[in-house]
Amino acid sequence: MIPFEPQPEVLPSRLASPFAGGAPDGLARRAAELLQAQLGGFGLERDGKMFGVLVVRARDGRVGWLKAYSGMLGGRWQVDGFAPPLFDATQLEGFWPRGEAALAALEAEHGEAVAAVGRAVAVRAAQKAEVEAMQAVHRERRRVRAEKRKALADSAALDQESRGDTAERRRLDEKHAEEGAETAPVHPERSRGMSRQAAPEAWRADVESRRAAKSNALLQQMHALYMVRNFRGEQRSLRSLFTPHAPPGGAGDCAAPRLFAEAQREHLEPLALAEFWWGASPTSGDRRSGIYYPACRGKCGAVLPFMLEGLEVDLAPLFGAASAAIPQPRVVFEDEWLVVIDKPAGLLSVPGRHAKLRDSVLSRLGEAFLSVHRLDLDTSGLMVVAKDAETHAALQRQFALRQIDKRYIALLDGDVRGDAGTIDLALRSDPEDRPRQICDPVHGKAAVTEWRVIDRRDGKTRVAFTPRTGRTHQLRVHAAVGLDAPIVGDRLYGTPAERLMLHAAALVFTHPTTHARLALESPVLF
Repeated sequence: MIPFEPQPEVLPSRLASPFAGGAPDGLARRAAELLQAQLGGFGLERDGKMFGVLVVRARDGRVGWLKAYSGMLGGRWQVDGFAPPLFDATQLEGFWPRGEAALAALEAEHGEAVAAVGRAVAVRAAQKAEVEAMQAVHRERRRVRAEKRKALADSAALDQESRGDTAERRRLDEKHAEEGAETAPVHPERSRGMSRQAAPEAWRADVESRRAAKSNALLQQMHALYMVRNFRGEQRSLRSLFTPHAPPGGAGDCAAPRLFAEAQREHLEPLALAEFWWGASPTSGDRRSGIYYPACRGKCGAVLPFMLEGLEVDLAPLFGAASAAIPQPRVVFEDEWLVVIDKPAGLLSVPGRHAKLRDSVLSRLGEAFLSVHRLDLDTSGLMVVAKDAETHAALQRQFALRQIDKRYIALLDGDVRGDAGTIDLALRSDPEDRPRQICDPVHGKAAVTEWRVIDRRDGKTRVAFTPRTGRTHQLRVHAAVGLDAPIVGDRLYGTPAERLMLHAAALVFTHPTTHARLALESPVLF
């Protein structure tokens, strides 16, 4: 424990849920700022990392703090002064170096296989071009011979020409077979039963299968070392906490579990937690240096609740459960086929799975209504709802064909560079921290947003967004990553506030029945 000097006079009354997010307790922020001042020399300007601090009280009443990081720091599982991992790092020496070496060898072999596939693809493309060129020549020769036969020319000579074409094609096929042999993999025995042409692809698939199996086996060996304890003195294996599923990669390695485990070992009472990202943002762009984040539910959702048993802790927030006080959505347009409402922030578009998340736009309108599209819980503004299946299908087709124009107004936390532009960043969900979305140019789905600055004031920028695709959290991620300025009040990609400053202000579409072009607007209240 690192004691506070001077000792604080006011302490947190109760430990907040690690999943709550928001601004950390004042003492936790003080400890985080002390840690941030120490974080030099770890290469964080190139590769940032999540850190955490835990304010604790010793049995003698003195108050201090612990510090931890997620995963490895500077290539090491354990760095002096930081809370150690949930396993004995010395136990890794029996299998981890060999496992990493085996994975490295498989990675190198995979590179060779990928190169072999590339060579084979190039050879096949060249061979196809040669065959097509020869086929064109032979077709022309057949046409000429056919004309000569009509003129009763010497058929024996023409037959000889035809046999010459066949021999020419046979020689080309033999040449291609030799070329195929040259592009076969270094380890053709791994592709028994496959043609030489298909061998490189089979080799690559085999390497990928062996690499996945080795990685999974190494992860299982690693997880077997983790024993998780709670403040009642009970103990469980990491794998048992995630049963019947396997723990996700990195489970148990986050800063928060390390901090609480250290507090247990040293008989310290946890008072306040803060986790923050420090250094360069990851390639996904979903973390920003100096921003505080709640514990991730994917890796820690099964670990922290068990670890904290025996302590008085606030319940994890259930966003959308406190919607009873939210006013009824305002009707902007309605006829016998559809209704367009102005959804208030904090109200779900459709009911959630949890019993406390049944309140929503649809539940308030009635069971007969059908949701055409959705707005995030935290987003306010225009939303269209159908009254029958035919109207619902017709409107969904318009959305799918991008025939519906939407305009959002957002207040961004930062001075955006430039006055207008287009953001093109592919997105996918983060399976380890749902419902967060991350940028992924390889596996993500295309996401395009046009933007235009409306005004700038007091370090904030008001922007009009026109999404050209409809991905989950698209505007929120594009603001935080694409413009480097998260939307004010964004609890996932920025800093929480009273509300998310994002409003669906305009909606233009063709009425499915009357075919009138409807242009609807909603005033922005921020």
